[in-house]
Amino acid sequence: MDDVLKNAAETAWTVYRARHPDVDACDSRRCLLERHLLRRREERESDAEELVSFGIAYLSRLPSDEC
Repeated sequence: MDDVLKNAAETAWTVYRARHPDVDACDSRRCLLERHLLRRREERESDAEELVSFGIAYLSRLPSDEC
């Protein structure tokens, strides 16, 4: 992962965990988030802020019982 992608994933994960304190830092959603952002980055050039937004939206859509 490049620096923009790493920073976006870290920021989105931090925001998500702040909103969901019951989620463990090693939760499988972190990996899903990173894969999702990597695909988004490959599909089109995005800046860090846009990737963070995509990441937060993606995590919000994930059903908690499937992770």
